[in-house]
Amino acid sequence: MRFTSSLAASITYNVVSLGAKADGKSDSSKAFLSAWAAACGSANPATIYVPTGRFLLGRITFAGQTCKNTRITFRIDGTLVAPSNYNVIGNSGNWITFQRVTGVSVLGGTLDGQGTGLWSCKNSGKNCPDGATSLGFYNSNNIVVNGLTSLNSQKFHISIYACRNAMLQGTKIMAAGNSPNTDGIHVQLSTSVSILNSGISTGDDCISIGPGNSNLWIENVACGPGHGISIGSLGWDLQEPGVQNVTVKTVTFKGTQNGVRIKTWARASNGFVKSVLFQQLVMVNVQNPIIIDQNYCPNNKNCPGQVSGIKISDIMYQDIHGTSATAVAVNFDCSKKYPCSNIKLMDVNLSYKDQTAQASCSNVGGTSSGVVKPSSCL
Repeated sequence: MRFTSSLAASITYNVVSLGAKADGKSDSSKAFLSAWAAACGSANPATIYVPTGRFLLGRITFAGQTCKNTRITFRIDGTLVAPSNYNVIGNSGNWITFQRVTGVSVLGGTLDGQGTGLWSCKNSGKNCPDGATSLGFYNSNNIVVNGLTSLNSQKFHISIYACRNAMLQGTKIMAAGNSPNTDGIHVQLSTSVSILNSGISTGDDCISIGPGNSNLWIENVACGPGHGISIGSLGWDLQEPGVQNVTVKTVTFKGTQNGVRIKTWARASNGFVKSVLFQQLVMVNVQNPIIIDQNYCPNNKNCPGQVSGIKISDIMYQDIHGTSATAVAVNFDCSKKYPCSNIKLMDVNLSYKDQTAQASCSNVGGTSSGVVKPSSCL
């Protein structure tokens, strides 16, 4: 009797065997692309192995358009290092890009974006490059990122854009609290994305959720320093896809500018936010623990009419505890034209300097239940 194994033999490509140098100085991009080409041509599952050491990579794109293989794993024991001169990749948008890939997993490893020089340039008010996102997945499906560390990105650490089925877990993200535009994980135009068991310390949003997202699950995350977890900014464009079915649960925010924020431009738009659950959150000295800001318009520029068209509905805040760094712990500042509707507060207890904090409501309808402190303005 014959048995045939359904597990096809996996093949491994070691980037060092293909010419990569673990000295942090020699550009190893060519060896990584050779490994990718070989893995893509393989009929069997393939692993691209990066051993310990520091590997310098310039701007690099792993393109899936001609890739036959839908089971490629990057197993990284080493560190991938961006060029120390930020001008080399600073205007290229991304440092490491996966474009139109299916079934790619990135396991372990550290990305060192070497962004501190660019932050200094930006913070000094000089004319600087915009900065590169360290790791971007675009138009890709069935992605796994497990146990990755991202340090000192020039701009965003990780971007998930127009993807379906992505799971990021055990991610560690670190950048200085004053590093500009260093969002931890940015998700846009994507569906079925999970972000689990991660720690994010950075200079902008820990997680930012842009337009056109559905079925997002964020759980067991530590955020701080940073600007919190934000849905938005939304509503810059008149025609804009909405955000729906988002769960954010078991998150601790420490010393962040915001806890959970929904932010929309004060501009005409047909976008929306609906069916969002914020649950089991701990706030430790957070400036705006719960905030909806529909009047976002920096310097009062680019907001004709000054009213947001984004419709916000069915948002539940449940089991949220801790301390606010400002007197107003709950701030719902909704659109005059399209007030927020069906906003629910349930078992919320936030204090300010050992006193009861305040709540502020503008153009919002909803209900509260259980113990709600500050006392609800809904």
